Amino acid sequence: MVQELNSCKSKKAALVLEDGTFFLGKGFGAAKKLTGEVVFSTSMVGYPEALTDPSYKGQILALTYPLVGNYGVPACDLNLGLPLYFESDHIQTSGLIIHELCEHPHHWASTRTLDKWLRDEGIPGISGIDTRRLTKKLRTHGVMLGIIKVCAEGEELNLDALVNEAKNIPDPNATDLVAEVCVKEPVQYKVDGKRTVVLIDCGVKNSIIRNLLRRGISVIRVPYNTSAEDILLYKPDGIFVSNGPGDPKRCTKTVETVKELVEKVPLMGICLGAQILALSQGGDTYKLKFGHRSQNQPALDLKTNRCYITTQNHGYAVDVDCFSKTSLQCWFINANDKTVEGMRHKTKPVFAVQWHPEASPGPYDTEFLFDEFAKNMEAKQ
Repeated sequence: MVQELNSCKSKKAALVLEDGTFFLGKGFGAAKKLTGEVVFSTSMVGYPEALTDPSYKGQILALTYPLVGNYGVPACDLNLGLPLYFESDHIQTSGLIIHELCEHPHHWASTRTLDKWLRDEGIPGISGIDTRRLTKKLRTHGVMLGIIKVCAEGEELNLDALVNEAKNIPDPNATDLVAEVCVKEPVQYKVDGKRTVVLIDCGVKNSIIRNLLRRGISVIRVPYNTSAEDILLYKPDGIFVSNGPGDPKRCTKTVETVKELVEKVPLMGICLGAQILALSQGGDTYKLKFGHRSQNQPALDLKTNRCYITTQNHGYAVDVDCFSKTSLQCWFINANDKTVEGMRHKTKPVFAVQWHPEASPGPYDTEFLFDEFAKNMEAKQ
């Protein structure tokens, strides 16, 4: 352990943004250079869940909470083929940015340090930088492309080369990120129950699948580009459209599939799934300046005027002005910036929310949405 800690402390590291702004710090995790979209989250806990959330694919995640790693990393035990504690089977982010790394974690479930986990998975991390300054810059400018570089022990840092390279970083949102995180073939999770849901996997979190299974709903998980015709061959009682990374407008096949399925089967969507639902009904989406990534976003129910505190992780949103030309109506808005947080179909048992009712981590106040989805399926029968 002493050798591991010394090795971590000896690594030089840098974060360089596309405009040439740079931050120097201590490297941990893998000695590697990776690029991505630099985003921040104000969540205070839940780094194992965040790092394994497929919605972070292509992004370098900065955590604003100052001390990270204090409860270590749990073992990746499997249950029904789903890794416990993790939202997928490996780290999805391109890098991690923190202020202070805890080198001596303490938790009954911990099996290794955060540094060791990142090294095992080939992900670079940087600590010791002013994350407050970085966050303020991203809030002012908006999310930015960046390079994270961790030097090997004894390697010198070529900052001039990194600054020059940062001028031409490829935008991960211009690629098909969803194809990188979804299953390649259908996967089935069976439980004792009468209902079956086909889950369109755009980068689903394991906790979403667990929530469906706990309600006695078997799940057939299919790739995001599966056709409506193939999905209907399973004779599903409901359709679920998952969260995922990137620009929803790149999911053209999924949009067309959902457009057809909305007319035939009860449907629920989360996060990217909400954006895809809106696009399928003729709505529009746009990129937020710096996104919503936290566990304390207020979602206001426009019918009851009740506000729920929610976990969110998204960089795109549905245009609030588009509902007049769609079959949808706005259901929830964000009490902070008035962006769309949820929508319902005007006549069909179809709805979607922008946040994560399964939390993991965060508040579980809106898990009732899974129950509403189940009731919609029962009413169909």
